[in-house]
Amino acid sequence: MSGDEMNPAAVAQAVVDVHGDDRWMSQHKQFVLECKDAEPEVLFIGDSMVQLMRQYEVWRELFSPLHALNFGIGGDTTCNVLWRLQNGELDNIRPKVAVVWVGTNNYEHTAEQVAGGILAVAQLLTCRLPKTKVVVLGLLARGERPNPLREKNAAVNGFLRSWLPRLGQVQFLNVGEGFVHSDGTISTRDMFDFLHLTAAGYRAVAKPLSDFLLQILEETPEERRAMLV
Repeated sequence: MSGDEMNPAAVAQAVVDVHGDDRWMSQHKQFVLECKDAEPEVLFIGDSMVQLMRQYEVWRELFSPLHALNFGIGGDTTCNVLWRLQNGELDNIRPKVAVVWVGTNNYEHTAEQVAGGILAVAQLLTCRLPKTKVVVLGLLARGERPNPLREKNAAVNGFLRSWLPRLGQVQFLNVGEGFVHSDGTISTRDMFDFLHLTAAGYRAVAKPLSDFLLQILEETPEERRAMLV
């Protein structure tokens, strides 16, 4: 975002309890409680793309061994994630890596605003957790065929590639290669509703992510400092 314009995608907001079951706030409070006892090496933060990952074997196989916490809530936007992080979900924990995957639900915002909201999440993490490496995952293509939301997510990724290097300890990782076929379609083998991933889809995402996380976790402090110079 340019100038002093307020970015609505970077304004922290709790989810309004329209269903009357306090579901979102209850989940947030559970995450805050987890922070009191957990000592995670990796923290996953985001929307349903993060939340649903732990339902699949790939989570237990690749990420549970890394002492990973999963703070994903379906439907969350950048605004909701910012609010959660500002209200207890970073208390008492010092992960070595934080993985951010959010933005595809920011329907009311432009691509530039969404990228700015993701940047705000990354900035908050670097401020609160100065020794933590932050990995921002690119938004995936969505929809069975080419559509405006798919174009928007691609534009968000373009902004992130340009902006995130300014933060030093934040890296962008594109895990969406291979989901769009040569004819422009996405298969239900990878996304059962052309948005959320199947077991096969998560495995395609998890392998490059796991390799990237292991590379970061195995770095010595000297190597890490050298990367930031």
